[in-house]
Amino acid sequence: MLIVGENIHVLSTRVKNAFLERDAEFIQDLAKAQVKAGADMLDLNIGPAKKTGVDTMEWLVSILEPVVDVPFSFDSTNAAAIEAGLKKTSRHGMINSTSADPERIATMMPLAVQYNAKLVALALGPTGLPANADARVELVMDTILPAAEQYGVPMENLYLDPLVLTVSGTQDQTACLVDAVRMFKGLADPAPKTIVGLSNCSNQAPAEIRPLINRTLLVMLMSVGLDAAILDPLDPKMMETIRTIESRDESTPVRRLQLTLFDKTQNMEDLEASDVDMSDEEQVAIFKTVQILQNKIIYAHSYLKM
Repeated sequence: MLIVGENIHVLSTRVKNAFLERDAEFIQDLAKAQVKAGADMLDLNIGPAKKTGVDTMEWLVSILEPVVDVPFSFDSTNAAAIEAGLKKTSRHGMINSTSADPERIATMMPLAVQYNAKLVALALGPTGLPANADARVELVMDTILPAAEQYGVPMENLYLDPLVLTVSGTQDQTACLVDAVRMFKGLADPAPKTIVGLSNCSNQAPAEIRPLINRTLLVMLMSVGLDAAILDPLDPKMMETIRTIESRDESTPVRRLQLTLFDKTQNMEDLEASDVDMSDEEQVAIFKTVQILQNKIIYAHSYLKM
């Protein structure tokens, strides 16, 4: 799975200040730490940056290419900033992102072809996010895939994003993510790639339970063919979970439970209480989190204590 490091993100106050102050050392250290932890690509999220986007993206590439050997995902609503990054880099990167809006498609898909870049395509229409997995598939089939063919975006460069929303407040939307990814993978031959912004799921949740929510959802998404995730590689348990699934490491009870969750989700079966050692608090936490993500019990910040 392609691991895209999420930590160079303008929503972080420290990162935002580093952008403004041109603190190269801080950004470089953050980039190097993510790559050392296992990131295959780094997301450079500068936000809208309407006035400063071009300069900021060019600066980021100029300070990061000498210190890390991975490509970049250029993440902004500012198309000029994205193109500036694509021009500046010597590596084939990623555009994050286009939606199904015709104007955005007409801007981003030609850039992806021109620079031979990967392209994240959100299942997001001009009127907003479709209500369920079937509607997201319909949007992709009717708009995104035909546009990719029209503009000549190779299928291997197209990454469909079903859009991860928060389990706190939009729990019903979280529950359909697995179905959406499973269905996306069956839309074409060769199959389109899939990607998610994983940490969005746990936004607004207490900090102490966010990693558990993120890595449990990741196991479920990997089971249906997820190809890439924008995530925090500095979370050791997250990276351990990825290694557990990819190597099918059954060396601990928790890892065996994660693999059981993987296999059952892949087979469209539910994780059952009988699969869990209820005397093991970590296993119980995983089981409760699965119940939340599947919308079987109502989310509350204190759900692990219930």
